Amino acid sequence: MTSQPSSNPTGPSRRSLLLGGGAALGALPLLSACAEPTQAETSSTASATATSSESAAKIPQDARLPWVQTAHHQNDTRPNGTHLITLGVSGGPGWYPASEHCGIGTAIVVGGRTYLVDAGDRVPEQYMRANPNQQETFEEFSSLAGVFLTHLHSDHTIDYFKLFNYAWWHGIGQVQEPITVRGPGRRETLTRALDQEHAPGPFNPDNPMPGTVDMTDALFAGYATDINDRQRDNGLPVLRDLLDVQDIVIPGATTQWESMEQMPSMDPFTVHEDDRVKVTAIAVNHFPIYPALAFRFDTDDGSIVVSGDTGPTPNLITLAQDADVLVHEVIDETYIDTVFADQEGIAQHLRKAHTPATQLGPIAEEAGVSTLVLHHLVPSEPPMERFMAARDGFSGNFHIATELDVIPVRQP
Repeated sequence: MTSQPSSNPTGPSRRSLLLGGGAALGALPLLSACAEPTQAETSSTASATATSSESAAKIPQDARLPWVQTAHHQNDTRPNGTHLITLGVSGGPGWYPASEHCGIGTAIVVGGRTYLVDAGDRVPEQYMRANPNQQETFEEFSSLAGVFLTHLHSDHTIDYFKLFNYAWWHGIGQVQEPITVRGPGRRETLTRALDQEHAPGPFNPDNPMPGTVDMTDALFAGYATDINDRQRDNGLPVLRDLLDVQDIVIPGATTQWESMEQMPSMDPFTVHEDDRVKVTAIAVNHFPIYPALAFRFDTDDGSIVVSGDTGPTPNLITLAQDADVLVHEVIDETYIDTVFADQEGIAQHLRKAHTPATQLGPIAEEAGVSTLVLHHLVPSEPPMERFMAARDGFSGNFHIATELDVIPVRQP
């Protein structure tokens, strides 16, 4: 492993703008973004630990690995080696009435850098609270090296622009080189309508199915007033220059893939590589959304795979072969049958485009992974025992995640 990211900012930090150099920043309370702390919990450590513990307490004890810690803003006991932090574990757009969980997002921490997978609801706040590389307050994002989007559904991207805009005030200007941003590209065909006879016309007909670069450009354009004001009046670095955004091109893919429920078998392909990590991807089944991707992070310490949203597919098993940790989405079939009993279109989508708990264990076993971590929980509300079926057929370590879990790539 090489040196840490530079601490020399290219623009003024929020500390200098708001508080001055002598402020005692370490005493600031940091309340959880995803649950209500009690009135007695005023320190950042107490708040983060208590709220995460409350969520974890609702998960069966035998579905929680004993070596998993809780991340909070300053925690010197977390692992030195490669590990992941579950910033949010809730799946799907909207909110569950009985859930206290944040939207989906996972931080992969490797040698002083952080690589983020997806940017769901409140993920930027969770990143700040987790402070993956234990930076100073208001410098938490100075070690962000990459952002990888599995697909462009809103529950995975709703806080994508907010991530960069708010990180402007939390050290993103200190990055050594532009942050790698990779995600699905533009597609040529429109999503097939469930009801062909009454299908609405396309929204944004000039580009109805934009990719990651398109989305980024549109969001930056929409926030031009704020961006220009902050850059010209506050003296912040040029935000767009801090990002290297590219669409992921799937080797061998054709337009026909856009309407296929099952992705063709393929080999993983590289989407990013640096001196810390090699990131490979593979197409997975999340019809009708396309492209949908899973990512694998190979490091000197071991490997982590994030499934993205997918139904069962041999491609995921190929990507995850012999990985140390597989972080996989899961859905409860009983929830589908109960909530969407009179909405067969949505019910069929959920059954095909997601992985039922009853099918997940054998998938992880066939892949030969050491540890299976469940996230993107649908629904992310009690009873959490509904997801225990994912353990059946799997002989490795099993863990149902909650917010701010710190999971080492290998069992300590």
